Amino acid sequence: MNTSVTPTRTPQETRRHEHPPQLVVHMHPTVARRVGLVDRIALHLGVALITWGRRPLTIESRERRANRVEQHLARLERERAAERMRHLIAPRL
Repeated sequence: MNTSVTPTRTPQETRRHEHPPQLVVHMHPTVARRVGLVDRIALHLGVALITWGRRPLTIESRERRANRVEQHLARLERERAAERMRHLIAPRL
């Protein structure tokens, strides 16, 4: 009674359901390219010129800024009041 009912498998058959082996790629270490001094100076100069070009042409006065903030707050208050009136007038279902 030493016989086996199930067929025996060879090592090749047991590995057929595994993923295929991955190829190992040996890459040579690459040296990081350094940017030259002239390129770095040109980059910094370009960033400085863009920053300088985007500056505001006129400096906003404190009074003008205060007026702008007050107008913004007044607009928000008007919007809240209009929303409140809409909710009070709207029919309830």
